[in-house]
Amino acid sequence: MPIGSIVNATTVIVGSLLGILVRQRLPLRIKGIIFQAVGLATLVLGMQMALQTDGNFLILIFSLILGGILGELVRLDERLEAFGEALKVRVKIKDARFTEGLVTAFLIFCVGSMTFVGALNEGLNGDRTLILSKSILDGFTSIVLASVYGIGVMMSALPLFLVQASLTLLASRFQTFFPEIIISQLTAVGGVLILGIGLNLLEIKLIKTVNLLPALAVVVVLTLIFLMGPL
Repeated sequence: MPIGSIVNATTVIVGSLLGILVRQRLPLRIKGIIFQAVGLATLVLGMQMALQTDGNFLILIFSLILGGILGELVRLDERLEAFGEALKVRVKIKDARFTEGLVTAFLIFCVGSMTFVGALNEGLNGDRTLILSKSILDGFTSIVLASVYGIGVMMSALPLFLVQASLTLLASRFQTFFPEIIISQLTAVGGVLILGIGLNLLEIKLIKTVNLLPALAVVVVLTLIFLMGPL
């Protein structure tokens, strides 16, 4: 059972509810400085993760390029926006930043090394120490994110659970499919995506982070081909 993923999703929901309550009571200037603080912290997190590429920058670059091309070809951003709007209508949410909050929280919570390693450790040997530690961090982070983005952050708990629980269940059945090099490459690409989120938060440059999401799949394929050889 992916107990760690259940706990993690629960802490995000609870933290988001607290953040939404705080959001309603904050003056505009306080919201503004929180927004900037989140943006700066996101940049630092993204840089730390991106540097885990272990010097394989060509794979990182080509993963982002090919992933971005794929995202643009299928218009991933437009599809996700349409999904978010449809979900807003279905659950009767009027928050203008719902989809942005959902995507931002999902990326921050789901593409870090703690996500991969924590979920895999639970599946491989039943060790939940890392994923439970991540749950606590995500709970506090969701308070801050929800105070900026609102209920979209809370809704990210569902894809968060699905991703982590799937990793845990896959690891329990296919224990040799998750070598450390793939985890580090995924983390590096995820770090670049989070850097893009930070730039968007600070309104420095509009980065289509959603259309870059396929890079997470591309980097696995390129790593298997060029760094690990034939399986």
